[in-house]
Amino acid sequence: MTDIGFHASHEQFAPSDLLECAKLADEYAFDDVLASDHFHPWSERQGESGFVWSWLGSAMEATSLSFGTVNAPGYRYHPAIIAQAAATLREMYPERFWLSIGSGQLLNEGIVGPDWPVKSDRNARLEECADVMQRLWDGEEVTHDGQITVERATLYSRPETPPPLIGAALSEETARWLGQCDWTDGMITIATPAHDEVAQRVEAFREHAPDEPVYLKVQLSYDTDEEAALEGAYDQWRTNCVPGPVTQQLRTPEEYDELGEEISREQVEENVRVSADLEQHLEWLQEDLSLGVDKLVLHNVNREQEQFVDDFGENVLPELD
Repeated sequence: MTDIGFHASHEQFAPSDLLECAKLADEYAFDDVLASDHFHPWSERQGESGFVWSWLGSAMEATSLSFGTVNAPGYRYHPAIIAQAAATLREMYPERFWLSIGSGQLLNEGIVGPDWPVKSDRNARLEECADVMQRLWDGEEVTHDGQITVERATLYSRPETPPPLIGAALSEETARWLGQCDWTDGMITIATPAHDEVAQRVEAFREHAPDEPVYLKVQLSYDTDEEAALEGAYDQWRTNCVPGPVTQQLRTPEEYDELGEEISREQVEENVRVSADLEQHLEWLQEDLSLGVDKLVLHNVNREQEQFVDDFGENVLPELD
């Protein structure tokens, strides 16, 4: 059985509004919430960025859902602090919290002023962070001297079972690398209209990790009107269609907005599943399920969250059971 989740996009909505969305998703029997961990939004038009670790405790108390977030330890967050935060949530809400980690974006991590490393160096730092966190969850006293420094750290409040540590991948190369890493308990990647590319990333991860779970974050734009679905995606998500290598040089939402003006509506449709037809969305999701994935997290990238949860909860989720 594949879990179906709701994506709580903190860069788009106020924390209080997202709490209500999570409650509504719980009413419609979604299984899971993936909450984004941003300091800056992708665009000034989005205009939010609540602190996800404050929000998670409130949302987990208010619902019965499982929750996860994607985090980039080693920059604005020390991995020992993330290990403590994740352990606390998992202890308070047993088996309901999972953590994904990735190499990060300058947009968020640049606030602490580092020169932004190349991808290979960020991956090496990520491995160090994963090792530190898992050793802390195992109850070790950890000392580490590398790209990050830890001196005699011990976690005293730990859950019965540690959070699953899911690697985040946007490319086939990173997916293959994650499959070879000892620390990964699974992979999360983005599902777009390019189904073959999604399948290639899943296959690359499974070359070396055939039994580990795979999660897909599905980028879609649903509205009852086709034009509104496209315009909503274009307004809110075109900055996310800027080519990946370029984004490693962008530090502010204003810089994303400047490049976003060069993105066309056609390019948005290449990156986001845009449709007012629930049957079409169902067909796309069934293609995702054919990959044998363990979790689908649905991110409606436009502003109409309540309508999305209502319509998908009533008409799409029952067909995916």
